[in-house]
Amino acid sequence: MSKSFGAMSVAQLSALIQAGAADPVEVAEAIFESIANYADKAVFTTLLESRAMAEARASSRRLREGRSLGLLDGIPIAWKDLFDIEGLPTTAGSVVLAKDMPAKRDAVVVALLRQAGMVAVGRTNMSEFAFSGLGINPHYGTPVNPRGADLPRIPGGSSSGAGVVVAAGLVPVAMGTDTGGSVRIPAAFNGIVGYKATRGRHAMAGVYPLAKSLDSLGPLCRSVRDAVWIDAAMRGLTAPDVATGPLQGLELIVPENVVFDGAEAGVVAAFEAALERLQKAGAHVARTVIPAFDEIFDLMTKYGPLVTAEAFALHRERLAGPDADRMDHRVVMRTRLGSKTTLPDYLAILEARSRLIADVERLVGDRLLAFPTVAHVAPPIGPLAQDDELFFATNNKTLRNTALGNFLDWCGVSIPCGSGEAGMPVGLLLSATAHRDEALLGIALAAEPVIRDDFG
Repeated sequence: MSKSFGAMSVAQLSALIQAGAADPVEVAEAIFESIANYADKAVFTTLLESRAMAEARASSRRLREGRSLGLLDGIPIAWKDLFDIEGLPTTAGSVVLAKDMPAKRDAVVVALLRQAGMVAVGRTNMSEFAFSGLGINPHYGTPVNPRGADLPRIPGGSSSGAGVVVAAGLVPVAMGTDTGGSVRIPAAFNGIVGYKATRGRHAMAGVYPLAKSLDSLGPLCRSVRDAVWIDAAMRGLTAPDVATGPLQGLELIVPENVVFDGAEAGVVAAFEAALERLQKAGAHVARTVIPAFDEIFDLMTKYGPLVTAEAFALHRERLAGPDADRMDHRVVMRTRLGSKTTLPDYLAILEARSRLIADVERLVGDRLLAFPTVAHVAPPIGPLAQDDELFFATNNKTLRNTALGNFLDWCGVSIPCGSGEAGMPVGLLLSATAHRDEALLGIALAAEPVIRDDFG
């Protein structure tokens, strides 16, 4: 029984707990047993067993006394190693922060989910300082994608451990951050659901930043319904407020430029098959060029990426001192590129960004966008760990589709839609313009059973 609790959706496990068929203490004990028996020890950086068992006992007591805090009471959750946990330093996947002062309090969203009764199991591994879409970490090890049957494959990043713990059935939900795709990429590579909220929807206090103009939060989980429940609690609500939307008459935009460039045949086939199912269910599809996509990459070429400029500003003192020698050299190399972006360049990027967001909002309106989350399936770890040139090229391609949404301030949900090369999962990304999270999640609730294939 130890593995089955973690392999359930939040909704499934909640039904058992609320009905008294599973006790939160039993669930927590089983979760830690599964983690102890799992061969890959790189998925967590820290386990919180003492805290988790105390929280589980408190939940069990409430339920026995008829004082349930709601749907999430007693549900285990794992936190990416960016979220402050009271009494521990926040290490952000790096060894250079390991001796920092312990956090005085939980991050705001950690506290909110604790108030909802959730049980904090541990912190999950990640790309150092969240600055890679691949999930390779030389300090704590690289979590291996549990879907790979042929050879060790990357988990996706930067929320690498978060994707793996859910896909491997260790924990029903894990929290990630998303600056350029760090929730949606691991979700796609591991065959699970990942929801990236509109920037600013959730409190960021107590979350170690990468680029504040782009950073957002979101859960990795087994279903869209799970994401809806977690999102509500992250906003301090006692019950979800998202209604299932209609598929009949749904208008989808499929971009014709950028997002399919160099896409693997298996990815395109899985996406198109899912799109055809959506059309049969009543959705209308318009294929069109989105000029802003090309202009975004022209801006990057001219001024450098916005994320790199802000990451350099955050880490410039660290990069000039001895800590740089203790960091992943690929993170150092990429972050130092931000020094080339001058203040006038940075302001030009922000001005262009505002214009492009407005242009795309006029073009898209109330419609949703659909395209592959990533243009390829999860590649093998070995060559990427050994070859910096291959690492950077693959990282750029991996982040390409999702990073468009961060730059344009979108919200998005990645849903498994089939499989590609070597039987690896493919994700379909549904996106909406800023602050249309309720509409996006409502449609995603309806669309999920139509989109899903192979990795449900």
